[in-house]
Amino acid sequence: MDVVDATGKLSALHLPRMRWIAEHVALASGILLLLGCSAWYVAGARGSRQAMARFADLKSGQPSAAPPVDVSLWSEKRIAAWHDALRVPGPEPLGVLRIPRLRLEVPVLEGTDEITLNRAVGHIEDTAALGIDGNAGIAGHRDGFFRGLKDVADGDVVELETLRQGKETYRVTQTWIVAPEDVWVLDPTPARSITLVTCFPFYFIGSAPQRFIVRAVLAR
Repeated sequence: MDVVDATGKLSALHLPRMRWIAEHVALASGILLLLGCSAWYVAGARGSRQAMARFADLKSGQPSAAPPVDVSLWSEKRIAAWHDALRVPGPEPLGVLRIPRLRLEVPVLEGTDEITLNRAVGHIEDTAALGIDGNAGIAGHRDGFFRGLKDVADGDVVELETLRQGKETYRVTQTWIVAPEDVWVLDPTPARSITLVTCFPFYFIGSAPQRFIVRAVLAR
């Protein structure tokens, strides 16, 4: 039977076949997109696991396997940037930061340049060193490792493990939303503290205008 009638329109009998073709094209496109995202996920996870494994090696003196990384909340852009960061050798990790309730576990590297923050989270220059008295600042991307901070709450446990001090437990005492110039949040503190810094709002399109701050104090 002809697929067009006298007016040049498609016959009704031909429409089911066209729908079948459209559905399969959409399915194939979805599979390709999923495969691409999966590749970014695997490559990014490998980079963080390498840093985690390196810290474990430094601690024990023996090679070890690192745990998997949950990037389910990450943006595709950040996963891709993480993949690109793997092409550059990474520095030795200073320690490991964990927030168990948020399923956050990430190596802490020195510095806050873009490559460092694509690979892990970074110790902020001119703040207290990890594991000593004072206020240690740690920065991370809002669409990467620190996206889970959107759900942080007062009283949450924060663990910091370093070669010098071993594992220390901190408790979240306060959060703020501040302007980028409000660097007073990094001022020295009398108690041993960690201050986590990321951009805000978490799902803002473009360059986020504010900063989200989490203060955690050593639990005695």
